[in-house]
Amino acid sequence: MSNGRRTIACILVGLGALLLVAAVMIPSYTVGKVAKTPLDLRITTIAKSVPGEESLVLDAKSLTSPEGAAKVDTNVPIVSQRFLTVEEPSDADQMTVQAGQTLRRDDREGDTGLLTASIDRVTIDRKTGAPIPVSPNGSIAVSVDRTGASVADPSQRAGLQYRFPIGTEKKSYPYFDLNARATYDIEYVDESEINGVPVYHFRQTIPVTNMWDVVQAPTNKLTLPAAKWGLEGEEPVTMTRFYTNTRDVWVEPKTGAVLKGGEQIHLFYGRSANQVDVTALKSHIVFDEKTIDSQLAVTQESLDRLTLFSRTLPIALAILGLIALIGGIVLGVLSGASRGGRSTERF
Repeated sequence: MSNGRRTIACILVGLGALLLVAAVMIPSYTVGKVAKTPLDLRITTIAKSVPGEESLVLDAKSLTSPEGAAKVDTNVPIVSQRFLTVEEPSDADQMTVQAGQTLRRDDREGDTGLLTASIDRVTIDRKTGAPIPVSPNGSIAVSVDRTGASVADPSQRAGLQYRFPIGTEKKSYPYFDLNARATYDIEYVDESEINGVPVYHFRQTIPVTNMWDVVQAPTNKLTLPAAKWGLEGEEPVTMTRFYTNTRDVWVEPKTGAVLKGGEQIHLFYGRSANQVDVTALKSHIVFDEKTIDSQLAVTQESLDRLTLFSRTLPIALAILGLIALIGGIVLGVLSGASRGGRSTERF
């Protein structure tokens, strides 16, 4: 009986030690593999113009009509929709994100309401969210060919865009703006909560950008009669389209997921960057509540997985390990005491 107890005691001590080692090792090794942006992302986000705030859109038909000045519609409901998926090449360390995005006025049907459309691709690091250091690391498509297929232009970029780093910090990060096709810092603002989930608020300001310098598209520089621009005189006047934006994002720091986003976008025609002659688009658009709830649900799955491997499982293993270790030691002591008692009786 004594030999059996000793065997069980040894097994319990060994098992306890093994469980304690596992409890220590799992956060160090497993979390590093789990703490990555998932490869099965399929996310639709919808942002809408804020009711009661100024929302202006240039009526494009008024620019080509034979009579009258350019007309800017007011109180226009704007909807931005983005469908994000993960494409190839993607693997354990990197992922290719594709985002198809449309911006439309919601008071018109079909193509008549479409303002802009783009397909953006970028290959990023699954932990840092930064584009991988290859050339090119992305592409941007804003036009189609005769068959209707999108025409993608290679894009070399730096800075975050769709994800923040796993373990986002309270500091500024370089952030890529798709419209300006340039990278500017996005600054940490403050910490708050969204439905009880802690988030970091970041804000980026895009300086007034000459869009003709970005893409030499026909709409980015127009020469029309002065009257069409609402100016006096009969001579043609050339206007350039300019762009500026203030972007706000709220990030869940453990996963780097963007739970809420908003943009105060302004596109205008002017004779210079400092002069707004005709507004093309001006609106404040923000994620709707359904999108925020959807982002929270997806993020909570990642948070639960991180919690399982970083805290729940190690604690459970540590408790079981301590119980086994203490049980083995106690059983070993009792077994030793039992052997000592029998030896005294024989003497």
